[in-house]
Amino acid sequence: MIVRPRPHWLYLLFVRRGSLVHLILQQQLFVFAVACAVVAAHGQLFHWKVPLNASPFSLIGIALAIFFGFRINASYDRYWEARKLWGSILVDSRNLARKASTCVAPGSNVRPFILGIAAFAAALRNQLRGDPAQRGLEGLLPDEVTARLAPARNPANLILLWLAQGLREKRAVGRLDPILAHSMEQNLDELSLAMGGCERILNTPLPFTYSVILHRSSYLYCVLLPFGLVDAIGLMTPLIVCFVSYTFFALEALSDEIEDPFGRAPNDLALDAIVAGIEASLREMLGETPAPPPRPDENYVLS
Repeated sequence: MIVRPRPHWLYLLFVRRGSLVHLILQQQLFVFAVACAVVAAHGQLFHWKVPLNASPFSLIGIALAIFFGFRINASYDRYWEARKLWGSILVDSRNLARKASTCVAPGSNVRPFILGIAAFAAALRNQLRGDPAQRGLEGLLPDEVTARLAPARNPANLILLWLAQGLREKRAVGRLDPILAHSMEQNLDELSLAMGGCERILNTPLPFTYSVILHRSSYLYCVLLPFGLVDAIGLMTPLIVCFVSYTFFALEALSDEIEDPFGRAPNDLALDAIVAGIEASLREMLGETPAPPPRPDENYVLS
């Protein structure tokens, strides 16, 4: 996630970091070269004058704009739903830790349980990003529990199971009222529901065929556009074509990034920061001093 103060409007015109220019530079150079070749040939292709003007491109551009609008909206819906799911994980983690601190009988050691909630968030992040299951779990779980996670297909779910077993043990020895245990189980259910929502987003990408159709249509549009503009604007054709293609290619690149909001691209969710925030909240509830919050790197990217 790019986190930076909004620059001055003039500097914003030339800002490079966060503009996706580095991702579409090759496409831009290709379209620019095609437009220059069309201008040099005066709109001819193998000595045949291509009979195009700006009229059909206006109609096609409207259709492409609608398709791109659907594509970016669909990707952003996935991104925003993922952010809401992680927001619910933060809230349910705090609620569950508060109940563990106040509802379990005095004298019970609830620290392993509360740190286990933080371990769930870290394990879910690892699971969504394809990282090793034990990354970031140091000091959060007992060694025997951590060892079970390495070969597991769904480590976060095993942590939820371990937390539920802890509630059962406390209820069995009379340290947790059954009604309060049921309330805490509901919080575990909410964490499991959020985990399932994240897995649904991760395992259900947008239809690939739609991306192929949109990609081909935008390239064909940008390659043919110089033939429709060269007679009207002449030497300005490459500039206008690059501007139009930048809009299409940048929107396509952005939608590709946020379609999978759990990755490490600059515009994806800052899961490391979210997980660190959850752990910091829980450690403060235990009376401990949390680590300093993560800061963006030199490119203003918060991972």
